[in-house]
Amino acid sequence: MMCGATACGATNGSANAADNSARPVASATPVASAAPVTSAPPVAPLTPRQAAGQRIIYSYPGLVPPQALLDRIRAGEAGGVIFFSDNVSTPKQITGVVRQLRDAAAKSPLKGPLLLMTDQEGGKVRRLPGGPAASLKAVGQSADPDSGASADGRSAGQDLSGMGLNVNLAPVLDVYHASGDLMDQVQRSFSQNPALVGRLGADYVKAQQAEGVAATVKHFPGLGPAAAAENTDLRPVTLPVPLDTLRNVDEAPYRQSVSAGAKLVMLSWAVYPALDPTRPAGLSPVVQQELRSRTGFTGVTISDALEAGALKAYGATGNRAVLAAQAGADLILTGSRNVQQGDDAAAALATALSDGKLQQGASQAALARIDALRAGLR
Repeated sequence: MMCGATACGATNGSANAADNSARPVASATPVASAAPVTSAPPVAPLTPRQAAGQRIIYSYPGLVPPQALLDRIRAGEAGGVIFFSDNVSTPKQITGVVRQLRDAAAKSPLKGPLLLMTDQEGGKVRRLPGGPAASLKAVGQSADPDSGASADGRSAGQDLSGMGLNVNLAPVLDVYHASGDLMDQVQRSFSQNPALVGRLGADYVKAQQAEGVAATVKHFPGLGPAAAAENTDLRPVTLPVPLDTLRNVDEAPYRQSVSAGAKLVMLSWAVYPALDPTRPAGLSPVVQQELRSRTGFTGVTISDALEAGALKAYGATGNRAVLAAQAGADLILTGSRNVQQGDDAAAALATALSDGKLQQGASQAALARIDALRAGLR
């Protein structure tokens, strides 16, 4: 995610987005889905609501998971849960919550662990108690950045696995373009040097995943060019980066992390006219195909938070969820701390599967990738 809760000060997803009324709302009509890179193994038959819900990451308010969320998990109708700072008081408390969610998942008719995740990047962006304490920029500027990146990945993995989580929405691979820009102002970028970002990102990924926590590299194809005020949490953002720069600077670090085995990739909500002049990256089949074809990534793609201001022109939760799935997103992230948001996204996906707006083959391939991710987690 971008800054989500209050970890990045004023840049939070609850602020009003800039007016975009002149731009039409895109409807979720059938579009060509991004072609899977590999043939997917068959998955067990699911009800439409289960097939939809397994692609949704839910969020909830406060310290206690609502009964409605527990019911969805027991029914096999939720793919996972994301935790924010306001869900956590102490390590003991969040460990207890995780146990409660896992117990609900154990009663589900579906196999495989629930995906339990957070943004534990380092520095200011940490949702749970513990490390890594250093920001990515501090690691990149340290005397031994490779050891620092490995140490931070290990720290994140150990702390999250110790509390029962199995996915981290980190590390960030954005290559900042100018001092003080969006990713640099809160020190969420390792460096302006794409080769260094690529190397350190891969170090972080390998160390974190060695601790049993899946890594998510983000925000493809890169938010490094975004100026300080160009926050997709708050409003639509267009980044008119030349294609050569986009591929040779911003996308470049992803190849190393993919080679290192990164399990997930999160796509940006910015628009990149060099690839697709009309849709944000996370709603664009073109950008999804760019990721898979140019990096060889065969793992799970995940959207950024569905309530982002960047998506103001794209209607309500359901329409946004269907557009993201049509584009090729395997997992849809709902981060408004409202179980109803996750339900709305899942209901829309279930309807789209029934009426043909989502292709059954593409949906099964997404579920197979998610199942493969779960198979390597606990």
